[in-house]
Amino acid sequence: MHYDISFPHLGITLDHVGKSVDLFGVSIAYYGIIIGMAILIGFAIATSEAKRTRQNPEDYLDMGIIGVIAGIAGARIYYVIFSWDMYKDDLLDIFNLREGGLAIYGGVIAAVLSVFVLAKVKHLSPFQIFDTIAMALLNGQMLGRWGNFFNRESFGEYTSGIQAIQLPLSAVRSGEVSGTMRDNLLTIDGISYIQVQPVFLYESLWCLVILLVLLALRRRKKFQGELFMWYLGAYGAGRFFFEWLRTDKLCIPGTRIGVSLVISAVLFVIFVPSAIVQRVMVKKRDTMRRQRRERIWLEQEEAERKKKKEKEDS
Repeated sequence: MHYDISFPHLGITLDHVGKSVDLFGVSIAYYGIIIGMAILIGFAIATSEAKRTRQNPEDYLDMGIIGVIAGIAGARIYYVIFSWDMYKDDLLDIFNLREGGLAIYGGVIAAVLSVFVLAKVKHLSPFQIFDTIAMALLNGQMLGRWGNFFNRESFGEYTSGIQAIQLPLSAVRSGEVSGTMRDNLLTIDGISYIQVQPVFLYESLWCLVILLVLLALRRRKKFQGELFMWYLGAYGAGRFFFEWLRTDKLCIPGTRIGVSLVISAVLFVIFVPSAIVQRVMVKKRDTMRRQRRERIWLEQEEAERKKKKEKEDS
């Protein structure tokens, strides 16, 4: 198998990009290393945000451990359900995470459910927790997509654009190679390559953009849960577009409709308008409270002036 990866129009070529590294005779997948790094950085982000908002960071260490386990389990279960044909003849392969196979939406769903349970147990606000972990989740998704880079997955259809990435045909799963890709195979030094959209890169950059927006918005949020709503809505908008490009999408059984495509559309349609409406309503309530306080103050001032005038007249 050939391991080179290149962005030919950008003049970038990586000659030997393996899928794993050997440490003391043990093969460790880069995918797992990246997920591990993302988890550690996510813990740091969540606990730092907890300190900033005067919460107990230790709560997030406790919840984080359970949330990570639930998230990975949910991501795997989601992937297996919608890729059942790959696992039905070898059930033990379900537990092999070295080759990837973690679906982000499955992880997010499991994490959300675990937050509601843990918030009830610890008597905390689930919506404040969601805001606190939103940037940690985005960090995980942003870095996790680079695990897809090492695994040669999460790419799109053939393209001749400047952003195109070339991958050896032998290094990708045959089921993810479309007819258009095969019609446009490139042969270099006797090696066949596909030239495709680097969708993993698009999504990683989109997560970075959302992360920066949340960083700017976190000191201006108007209600608990707002950051998480913007995260879900904005990520759904981007993911909807990226799903159209991907050739390895998970489909609703019996159809050719991408399940993540549907979820992404639902997230955008529900949470973006909801965040806007609720933000406007909170601003309106704040304005009404301010006007009420000003009116009360003016009435008190007027009453004091009248009393003062009455004393002077008497």
